[in-house]
Amino acid sequence: MLKATLRSFLAHKGRLALSALAVVLSVAFVAGSLIFSDTVTRTFDRLFASTAADVTVLPKDDPRSARLSGAVPTLPAALRDRVARVDGVAAARAEVSVQNVVVVDGRDRSVGPTTGAPTIATAWYATPRSAVRLTSGHAPHGAGEVLLDADTAGRAHVRIGDPLTVQAQPGALRVRVAGIATFTTTNPGSALVYLDPAVAGRELLGSAAKATGIAVDAAPGVPDARLKQRIGAALGTGTYSLRTADEQAKSAAAGLGTFLDVIKYVMLGFAGVALLVGVFLIVNTFSMLIAQRTRELGLLRALGADRRQVRRSVLTEALLLGLVGATLGLAAGIGLALGLIRLVSAFGPNLRTTRMVIGWGTPVAAYVVGLGVTFVAAYLPARRAAAVSPMAALTDAEVGGAGRPLRTRAIVGAVLGAVGAAALAGCAAATRTGPAAGLLAAGVALTLVATVVAGPLLVRPVIRVLGGAFPVLFGPVGRMSQRNALRNPRRTGATAAALMVGLALVGGMSVASASMSASFDRQIDRTLGADLIVQGANFTSFNGRVRDAVAGTRGVGLVVAQRQTPLSVRMPDGREVRTNATGYGDRVDAVVHIPYTRGSARDALAAGHLAMDAGFAADHGARVGSVLPVEFPGGRRAELAVGALTRQESAQGFGSEGNLFMGLATLRRYVPGGQDSALYVDAAPGTKAADLRPRLERALAPYPQVQVRDQTDYKKLVHDQISVLLYLVYALLGLAIVIAVLGVVNTLALSVVERTREIGLLRAIGLGRRQLRRMIRLESVVIAVFGAVLGLGLGLVWGVCMQQVLALRGLTAFAVPWGTIVAVVAGSAVVGVAAALLPALRASRMNVLAAIAHE
Repeated sequence: MLKATLRSFLAHKGRLALSALAVVLSVAFVAGSLIFSDTVTRTFDRLFASTAADVTVLPKDDPRSARLSGAVPTLPAALRDRVARVDGVAAARAEVSVQNVVVVDGRDRSVGPTTGAPTIATAWYATPRSAVRLTSGHAPHGAGEVLLDADTAGRAHVRIGDPLTVQAQPGALRVRVAGIATFTTTNPGSALVYLDPAVAGRELLGSAAKATGIAVDAAPGVPDARLKQRIGAALGTGTYSLRTADEQAKSAAAGLGTFLDVIKYVMLGFAGVALLVGVFLIVNTFSMLIAQRTRELGLLRALGADRRQVRRSVLTEALLLGLVGATLGLAAGIGLALGLIRLVSAFGPNLRTTRMVIGWGTPVAAYVVGLGVTFVAAYLPARRAAAVSPMAALTDAEVGGAGRPLRTRAIVGAVLGAVGAAALAGCAAATRTGPAAGLLAAGVALTLVATVVAGPLLVRPVIRVLGGAFPVLFGPVGRMSQRNALRNPRRTGATAAALMVGLALVGGMSVASASMSASFDRQIDRTLGADLIVQGANFTSFNGRVRDAVAGTRGVGLVVAQRQTPLSVRMPDGREVRTNATGYGDRVDAVVHIPYTRGSARDALAAGHLAMDAGFAADHGARVGSVLPVEFPGGRRAELAVGALTRQESAQGFGSEGNLFMGLATLRRYVPGGQDSALYVDAAPGTKAADLRPRLERALAPYPQVQVRDQTDYKKLVHDQISVLLYLVYALLGLAIVIAVLGVVNTLALSVVERTREIGLLRAIGLGRRQLRRMIRLESVVIAVFGAVLGLGLGLVWGVCMQQVLALRGLTAFAVPWGTIVAVVAGSAVVGVAAALLPALRASRMNVLAAIAHE
């Protein structure tokens, strides 16, 4: 049996090639994502481990604070002297390092990464653990000189002696480049600017008495953990955050984890789609191969092979297919990882392909995926093969199932569909986001499985409608193509299911994204009253000089600043809610139209008060006058009274739980050193917004980190953010279509082999080659459009339910992108034509007499 199995596999290797390609694609994405993430993780682990001090003393602050508010957490620089006196400390130095500074060259161009990585200004210390070494020029002396890393200097065409402006929170510092420093380890993708340690605190933090951390070198023989304990005892427990070199490296790596997770999950998403769609292809391929080998399997049974041996033979062929696919997929995954590493190196961190990491888990995962998916996909066809009796096989009974009743599928599909529909209905009726999202996920999974299971039941009624015009338009050829698609509903349903999965996904996400865009547009129209908005290019905060430049521009009438901060609020029901809050300047009601259910803007912005969403307040037992304990970054505590209740949709609050806001004076009191996140600008009487905008852009030319936007630009910005997710869905759809095309090609190719004698007879009675090709193309088109109709119908139902979940977050508008829907259906017909080209060409080239004599 083993020898027969191997001969059978080698005899059908051409027919299995397309199925193997689906396995290769899925394994390649899995292996590539693992290799890439392992390589990046290992590279940065080495970087962080080699540059971290033995012990680091840091402010005990939420790291979100600096990113959101722009306030840099600091500690007293004099703390260095206390730390230096601790037993076991060989050396200690006060460090100054500030992220997201802006460096501008003499032509007002930003000198820094264009990938969103930060520009870091820090004090220059030449130590054995430095990430860079001075390679040209000299170290910075005084407030007028800086060092620049070589990668940034090369990218921005900056040379020694060139003038730069370093914009930090305290002010703008005009400097010249005194030297260039080259990375000794991996370049993390950031731009590094080094200042003289004697002036770094004053220029970057506003005071020489401040530092961002204390770096400690342990004396020989003193373990890091023991030194950390001693320093903690000397400084007081809980006052500062202390980390050993290992802990600091892990903390830095954890910050990098979000970036890695995005790439990993995107690639695993592609792998998942490839696996799901590939299963349909493999099931269909093995079902058709078994149907065509009915006589061969029957002879094996007649010669003494039992059911177990036949089933084992088919599964062995599947495992051989999986083995070949996994091996090729692993090789392709290595190539994919190499490409990703080079792509990332071109735009960000300088990763080295010579240090690519292939852990033991990667090949294990590759072969588990490759062998697992083919085994699972081939199990049902193998059982069908084993269930055929020798006598039935010898009479050429079809194992493919064309004539078997679909009663079981109808029952299973109806039950799953009913449960899935009930879950989706529950999602639409839910009043809370969490339960609604859970019901949506269950409903999507169940209705997808139900549609796949019951798909063959829909083949005859739907294809009769879709192909109803074929006999009229194409005569007998059109009628035969329609009947060929109807001949085996199971095969047609499985072939169309591969395309259906991808199109259901894109249909649902298109409706959700269109609804989100429409909701944001409506909310922006309702709430945004300012003529213009000044915002950071990457939503980063900016210093007060931008506000001064805006206020000093001719034609500006009103400027209202906005700041943000993370905080923690203890609600009356006892729950502690960690969220973000916004601070607004006076007269915010002139530029942002916030609907109030209780109180007014004056009450909300009063000193010691805040406002929140009325629904959020009701859920937590708060009302106007409630006094709430609030903790701001840095451990600063306050008790703020609820001054007003609002009715804001999430489109205005951008999803921050509770939509909390307060007066800018209150926020400044508890978050000193913060920076603005936006400026709302109204033109003065007699000045048009269209005339004011170019003036503002000229005034803000020295600040390339900010942009001037009107309402149209603001809407486009929101649409672009939403489109990122949609583009990912389109990419997933593209992959699904590629594999679905392989499935249609494979089905048609095997169908041509199966119908060889029939095709020969048709040619013998007068069917021309062009007519034969047209018949196969029309069959392919109707199958592809059938899959598109099922997928888009299912996707529209999902999209409606997704919009109901979004409505619970305030995104109440509903929109259907009909242009996308029509384009997808038309594209499916094109896919059908493309998939039929090779099978149709092969069929038209058959020798008529050889085809008639074929068994």
